[in-house]
Amino acid sequence: MWKAAHRPDHKISQSYNDGVVTIYHIDDAAAPGYQPKEQPTKLVTLNYENRRVGVQRYYDAKQAQTTVSRVLRVQHTATEITPQNKAVTEDGHEYRIDLIQFVPDVYPPSDDLTLVAYRQGAPL
Repeated sequence: MWKAAHRPDHKISQSYNDGVVTIYHIDDAAAPGYQPKEQPTKLVTLNYENRRVGVQRYYDAKQAQTTVSRVLRVQHTATEITPQNKAVTEDGHEYRIDLIQFVPDVYPPSDDLTLVAYRQGAPL
């Protein structure tokens, strides 16, 4: 008989089975004075769970003149993920990381990544 894990602190067990996201650090590889050229460096590959974009988050993004494309929940890692990083999902879509939020009361510790789609460095 299957038995659920006992969590004495009543945390919710989190699954990450919706896909894989790769986080890249972006450096400027252009010589000084030339047009910027992106040079991605792979930081970490993580499994994720899709989250719903809430009404409050959606309208807060509209007020900031951006459009939130996706929210992904990933396991918290020792690798520092910042809003200057780029996220690429397994289907090849590229996103700018707009916001990183720590999620309390889940196991294992998790972060929510708010993603904004962009093409050739410009937001959609």
